[in-house]
Formats: sequence, structure tokens, C-alpha cells
Amino acid sequence: MFKRILLVLLSLNLNACGFLFGDAGIFRDRGGNYNEALILPPMEISDELDSYTLDQLYVIPEQFALNLEEFDGVPMPNPIETKRREGVIIQNLADRRWVVLDATPGQVWPLVRDYWTELQVILDYENPSSGIMETAWLEVENDLLTRHKYRITIEPGLHSGYSEIYVRHFENLRSDRIPLIINWPEESSSPDLERQIIDSISQYLADRNDVYQASSASLLAGSIEAERKANIVENDDGEQILQLRIDYARAWVQIRQALESAEIAIVESDRDEKFFNVKFAGIIAEEDGPGLIGRFFGGNGVEIAVEKDFVVRLVELDSTVNIETQELEGAEEPSELTLELLQVINDNLS
Repeated sequence: MFKRILLVLLSLNLNACGFLFGDAGIFRDRGGNYNEALILPPMEISDELDSYTLDQLYVIPEQFALNLEEFDGVPMPNPIETKRREGVIIQNLADRRWVVLDATPGQVWPLVRDYWTELQVILDYENPSSGIMETAWLEVENDLLTRHKYRITIEPGLHSGYSEIYVRHFENLRSDRIPLIINWPEESSSPDLERQIIDSISQYLADRNDVYQASSASLLAGSIEAERKANIVENDDGEQILQLRIDYARAWVQIRQALESAEIAIVESDRDEKFFNVKFAGIIAEEDGPGLIGRFFGGNGVEIAVEKDFVVRLVELDSTVNIETQELEGAEEPSELTLELLQVINDNLS
């Protein structure tokens, strides 16, 4: 009797394994199921309905639908940015202040609108494609003599995936007629009121935990100029330069901060002459340790640092400031270190 019971239990156990883990089991391996996935035609919307928000976000090329092969393993994605700076930061330059946020303008736009909604402030003007919104006329701190208005501008940041938020304040007397067209001044009527809104918006954004959710992004604000303000491009001579779409005063501060952040020694600098003389020996991978190191090997095969002298020039144009790097030892062609110095400066902009 015991043997019969043991055989029955063993048979049931084998059947259960097949039921759970076999080719047709509940917990079968589904790793290759994507080979059998069907490509369906796109959804069609009738003419009387609005379909502008529908888009083919993940288009599968037809040539990939044939002769599919299974992956041996799941490939790991490459990191987008190795030095991504996170958080909400208020930056200052002389009397100017603005908010830097590691989110795209399309993600920031609806959050700033939510900020005004929570304050029960009506927006008189909105242009998501240009990143500009203006409030209605407001009463501030029981001021019965003047009326107030704010303009918020959302722009791309220096690096891809970043945004900058600027605030401008304007006021006029209540005894005057409300202007139909406002000529916004270069500076706020009240720097203190501008500062209050910047601090308030930055704190509001820092407290939000849905900044990076795709559902919170604005499709309309996604058309804000996506190109970052710092780009490595080729000039007319075919040489690589760092192009900054900011004014010279900010460019000078940004380059100095980038050099200091990268621990590059500044030998001499002249803001009026627009140059930095630096010593640079190259960089090594992060796993080899922090700091700078050259590509020179001693007699014992040990890699030692060899610093060379470089000049970093700022060339001011109408709407951009171009950053050029050049070795001071008379090299006719840009060396690998020359281009590397340019990349290090770009990576350390903030």
C-alpha cells in the first residue's frame, strides 16, 4: 500500500511540474514570445474627433519584423549622461537670478502652471511653444497704490534635459489706465518681489515628486527650442569649438567654474582680454581614481602626469560666445588633449 501511494504521489508531482513549468505551463519561459508578436495597423480616428495628440512614439521598422533572432541575454542600456546634476538650483549672477532644473521644458511647463493654479492666480497670456506665461494684474501685500504683473520664461538649459526658469516683475500705478500692450523692462520693477517668486517656484518644484513622470509632460511645451545652450560644433575652419548661447558675463563665470570643478589649474586669466591660461594633462576613467593624469609612461611602465600649457579663449559674437582651446607649444593641428580639454569644460558646465 505504501509503494502504491508513493507511485501516485510521484506521478502527481511530475504532472504538476509539467503543468507549472513545462512548455505549456503557467510559468513557462516566455523569453522568445516577442518573435510571435503581431504588427497591427495604426489606430484610425474619425474626422469629427481631434487626433493631434496621437503619435507613433515607437515605430517598428518593417525590416526588423523579418528573420527575428532571440537575444542571448538582455542588453544593458548605456547611460545618457555620466555627470548628471540633479535637483532644483537657484543660480545668481550679479543682480540676476534664475532657477535651474534637471527636467525638460515640456515637463516643467505644466508644473509651473499648477503653481499659479494653487495660488488661484489667473494667467492672462500663455505661449507654450515659446515658454512664456504672464499673470493677470495682481494685488501684492495689500498695496493699494500699484498693480503688479509677473512674466515667467522657461528655456532649455546648458545641457540636454535641463531647463531654466526666469521671472520678471512689472508694476504701474492703479490710477493709470491698464496698458493694452506691456513693454517688459530688461530688469524687474521690484527685485525683491522677483526674488520672492523665484524662491517660491523653486521650493514648489523641489517638493513635487512627479517632475519626471511622462504623464506630466506638456505636448505643446515640447515644441520649446530643444537644443541646449552649450554645444560642441565645428567653426568655419573645421575646428571644434564650444558654442554657448548666453551673454559674455555669464559665459566667463561658467567657464571659470567649469575649470575649477574639473580641477584644472588656472595659471593666468584676463576677463577684458577674454582668455584663461591653464595647465591640462588629460583625464582618466573614473574607475582609475579621481583627478587628472597624462598619457606618458615612465621607464618602469608607470603612467605619470604630464601637464601642458593651453589657452582657453572666449570669442564674443552677436548672440553666442564661442570657446576655443589651443595648445601653447605651437602645435599646428589640434591635439587629442586640445579636444579633450574642450569636452571637459563642456561636461563641467552647470
